[in-house]
Amino acid sequence: MSLNQNLQEKYPHLELSVLKLSEAKKDNESFRIDSEFFKKEYLKNEEKIKININLGSISSKICNGSTPTNGNFERLGIPFFRSQDFNILDTMPQQFISHEFHNQIIRSKVKYKDILIAVVGATLGQIGFVRKDIVEANINQNIARIRIIDNNFNPYFIFIFLSSYFGQFQIKRLATQTAQEYINNIQVSKIKIPILPMSFQQEIEKMVKDSHKALEESKALYKKAEETLYLELGLDPIDPLKSIEAKNQKNLNTSIRSLKESFLKTGRLDSEYYQEKYEEIENKIKNYKNGFCKLKDLIDELSGGFAFSSKDYQDNGELLLIRINNIKNATLDLSNVIYLKNEAYSLSPRDKIKKGDILISMSGSIGLSCVVREDITAMTNQRILKISIKNFNSDVLVLILNSFICKMQFERIGTGGVQTNLSSVDMQNILIPKIDLKIQEKISKYIEESFSLRKKSKELLDNAKIKVEQEIENLRN
Repeated sequence: MSLNQNLQEKYPHLELSVLKLSEAKKDNESFRIDSEFFKKEYLKNEEKIKININLGSISSKICNGSTPTNGNFERLGIPFFRSQDFNILDTMPQQFISHEFHNQIIRSKVKYKDILIAVVGATLGQIGFVRKDIVEANINQNIARIRIIDNNFNPYFIFIFLSSYFGQFQIKRLATQTAQEYINNIQVSKIKIPILPMSFQQEIEKMVKDSHKALEESKALYKKAEETLYLELGLDPIDPLKSIEAKNQKNLNTSIRSLKESFLKTGRLDSEYYQEKYEEIENKIKNYKNGFCKLKDLIDELSGGFAFSSKDYQDNGELLLIRINNIKNATLDLSNVIYLKNEAYSLSPRDKIKKGDILISMSGSIGLSCVVREDITAMTNQRILKISIKNFNSDVLVLILNSFICKMQFERIGTGGVQTNLSSVDMQNILIPKIDLKIQEKISKYIEESFSLRKKSKELLDNAKIKVEQEIENLRN
C-alpha cells in the first residue's frame, strides 16, 4: 500500500497528497508549500493536459492597465474596461477615459482578438474577448491582456480554453492565497495550453463567432428599445445631454444659488449637486406628456440586502449570494457567483430573490439594475436594493433605471469619496416618467427578443467549452 493510501485510510476526513520534493518543485519557482496549491483535484487534472505549451510562449508580453484618477474619466470617450465589465459572454465597458489619458498608457491599449483575464479579487478568473466592434479601448490594473502571436494557436480557442474548467482550475491554483486572491503576469504566462489540431481550434472559432453574431443581434434589439425610450421622451438617443444643452443654449455644468436655495434647502454644499443639467433632466421628466411618479410609487416590496459573513461562503452549494459585481447593465451575471451555507437563508428571509425581482446597486457603479429572469435560489448581499413592482413593466423600468435620465439622478444624489454610495431612501425618490402603455409594450417586445438571442449566444459558448473539455478528456483515454 502506498504512503498516500495508508494516510488517507488513517485520516479519511482529510484530503492528503504526498509528493516527492522534485514533484513539489515542478512549475513552482516560488516554492509554494500551501496545501491549496497541491489539491488532488488540481494535480489530477493537470496531468490530463499532457501535450502543452505555456501561454507566455505563444503571446506577446502580458501586461496590466493603469489606475486612472477621477479627472481621467469622461461621460463619453475611450472605452475603459474594469474586471467587473466583462465575462465569457459579454465584454462591454461601463466607463470611459479621455483620449489624452488613453494615449499616455499605450502599452495597455487593447485591440480585436485580445483576451482579457481578471487577476484580482472577487472577479479573479473572469475571461473577456475583445470583439471587432471595440475599435479603441484600454484596461485597468486588475486585468491582464493576452495577445496571441503564434499562428499555431487560434485566439478564439485560447479564449474558450481559459474559460473552461481546465483553464479556470489553473488560474485558481496559481493565484496567491492572501487576504485578496491575486495572480501576477508571470503566473499567467505559465498557464498550460493544450496543443490541439488547428481543424479543432477552427471549429471552436466558428462556435464563438456564431455566439458573437447572436449577441450583436441581441444588442441591436436592446439598442432599439433604448432609442424608442429616448425618442418618446424627446431626447437624442445618441447624446441625450447634448440635446438638452442645445435646446437651452447654455452650459449646464454651472449654477449660481443662494444659501437659502442650496444648503438650507437640501443640506448639500458640494457644487456638483447644483449643476443645471440635473434640474433640466428633472424638468424633462416632469414635463413628460403622460406624467411622472417617484420610484417608491411603483414598489410593492423591497429590501436592502444583508451583510453576510465570509464564514458563510462556500465554493459550491444550492444557495447563491448575489453581490454588486453580479449586476451588469440589465443582466444578472452568475459566472463568478459565490455560494452560501443553506442555513444562511434564515439570517434574512426577506432578502431571498424571486423571479421578476429588480436588483439595483447602491455602491460603486451606482444605479446599475437588472431583472431576475429565472427561478434561482439566491440571497442579495448588502448594498443591493431588491424591489418587486406594480403597474409598470419590469423590463421597461430597468431600461429607464439604466438610462441617461436615471444615471444623472443617481449621480446627483450619490455620496462618498473613493466609492460612491446611494441610500435606499434617496433612490426611492428618483423621478420615473409614466411611459405610455403601448410604448411600454413595444419596448418590452424588443427586450424579450434581445434576451432570447442573448440566451442563444450563451448556449453556443457553453457548448464550445464542453467541446474543449471533452477533447482534453479524450486525449487522456
